Amino acid sequence: MGIVDFILNLAGLLLWLNWRSIRFDPLAKRTPATLMGTLRPAAPKKLRRWHLLVFLVALLLLRAIIYRWIAPFWIGKLDMGVIVSSFRSDSFFGILLFSFLSFGVALGTFFVGLLFLSLLSGPEPIHGLVKIPLGRVDGWPRWAKFLLPLFVTAILWWLASWLLVWLQVLPPPVSVAQRLEQSLVIGLGSYLIWKFPAGAILALHLLNSYIYFGRHPFWKYINVTAQKFLAPLERIPLRAGKVDFAPVAAIVLVFLLAELAARGLNLLYARLPF
Repeated sequence: MGIVDFILNLAGLLLWLNWRSIRFDPLAKRTPATLMGTLRPAAPKKLRRWHLLVFLVALLLLRAIIYRWIAPFWIGKLDMGVIVSSFRSDSFFGILLFSFLSFGVALGTFFVGLLFLSLLSGPEPIHGLVKIPLGRVDGWPRWAKFLLPLFVTAILWWLASWLLVWLQVLPPPVSVAQRLEQSLVIGLGSYLIWKFPAGAILALHLLNSYIYFGRHPFWKYINVTAQKFLAPLERIPLRAGKVDFAPVAAIVLVFLLAELAARGLNLLYARLPF
């Protein structure tokens, strides 16, 4: 069921991306008024943006029903890094909440990854694919985009924690300050997501260094953004003949720092009073 949950989250993300990008589709524009009297539609009316949101909500509702009736003893896991919440499928309200929260975590993970790419500000036209789902956020100052994952994740978890405590999914905090501290730690954990796009960019750059894939703008984007990671390592002798170990060293460094940060956050969360 974990794989099914992952696939359905991907389907929900595709619906959300279509909802965000359909307004940029030139074919979705209305027919000019001068042609309305001479042209008749040869096909049914096209999909409207709000239809996609209805499909998304229907998908999440249907998923909860499937979990409730097909897998009544399954336990859904909501992984927030420093804490993993469990939802039993024999409670319809609980598994319904899990369905929406699970998609929310998937959407948040995707959004945080896009913010990382937005901070890198790679070359066009590939960076335009980042602008579409982010919208106006892409044009915000760097400091604002950098702090956004912390504050949004902390606020959303702070709000969700009240409902999770009421459902007895989480133990009640001893004070309002402790609830706030938990939210801030979980908000800091959102930055650990950045290791995945960083590692993917460096790995693709390493692959493109030894295999020529042509002059596609995608590979230009990969190489330009990868150089931003490799710039701090330029003074370190990581080249042996024609072999450059800088991308490998950068990948190891990124995941090592992420692992150390994750352990530090787990230790910090464990020391919070309960």
